[in-house]
Amino acid sequence: MLEIQERFDTAGYEHIIAAAGINNVHITEALDGSTAIGFIAYAYEAERTVVYDYDDGGDLMLCDGLVRSVMLKSAMKGIETMTFELPDTGKLASLVKLHFLAEGSNVCKNIDGFLNACEHCKK
Repeated sequence: MLEIQERFDTAGYEHIIAAAGINNVHITEALDGSTAIGFIAYAYEAERTVVYDYDDGGDLMLCDGLVRSVMLKSAMKGIETMTFELPDTGKLASLVKLHFLAEGSNVCKNIDGFLNACEHCKK
């Protein structure tokens, strides 16, 4: 069964933290049993959440779940903007396909509005 859980240590992700150049990076993993099959690395700032990297193994639905989990946490903190500062700009294409980003942008604004828009899909 797939679970998305925040890790409370960063062991194994030191290279991402070093590349980000900051120490307050959070890691959330997608787990299949006890095996990590994906992750998203991010940090909260006062006005935005910055995503430094993610790995979805090429699975768009996994990408969607990882990004939405961080969006929800950000919204709960009152943060409305998410910036994707990814080392592989090719990953932005997946975020555009999933409508997290507009073409040519790396910023998602109005996170709460984005998450609440999904409520209309249920009806």
